[in-house]
Amino acid sequence: MLKPYHQSKLLEAGCDEAGRGCLAGPVVAAAVILPKKFTHPLLNDSKQLTEKQRMLLRPIIIKEAEAYGIASCSPAEIDDINILKASFLAMHRAVDQLETKPELLLIDGNRFTPYPNIAHYCQVKGDATYLHIAAASILAKTERDLLMEELHQKHPEYDWAKNKGYPTKKHRKAIKEFGPTPFHRMSFQLLPRQLSLKLE
Repeated sequence: MLKPYHQSKLLEAGCDEAGRGCLAGPVVAAAVILPKKFTHPLLNDSKQLTEKQRMLLRPIIIKEAEAYGIASCSPAEIDDINILKASFLAMHRAVDQLETKPELLLIDGNRFTPYPNIAHYCQVKGDATYLHIAAASILAKTERDLLMEELHQKHPEYDWAKNKGYPTKKHRKAIKEFGPTPFHRMSFQLLPRQLSLKLE
């Protein structure tokens, strides 16, 4: 059973990201403020849900949330500042979009770059602990999946509609055969070390 809040007297927003371990595409983050009494029988950590369940919950969360924001950091930004900092920056950008300013940010994970003038609380496996973070995890994950399906239309050979940019065998085989795209993260190990990556 997920908790509705961490601190009942403060207005809280849950924050989470999706796509940290991918070889291609942006890292996407969401920030969500749910009504205090919001419940839904399906709402859980996005990793515990099927794609169909996540897509079912997405419009419900968007409709019922007091405020929400979804933002991203591009592969170029990830390469420039590293994936951890890019994840935090995407979360900051998501918080920037909130029409209601929260008093406390609930962060999934054990680290965070403080957001100006808003306190934060980090919770490992927060998406399986707090409703706000679970909702954010679903918005971030579905947003990123939809984006990768769009990118798949441009580059179907990498199978992004299925693997969403994660390092599957088929994805790595395509990188070896066709080389990287502008959507790949060049700072990541795109191929196992024994396979050399030929760059033009």
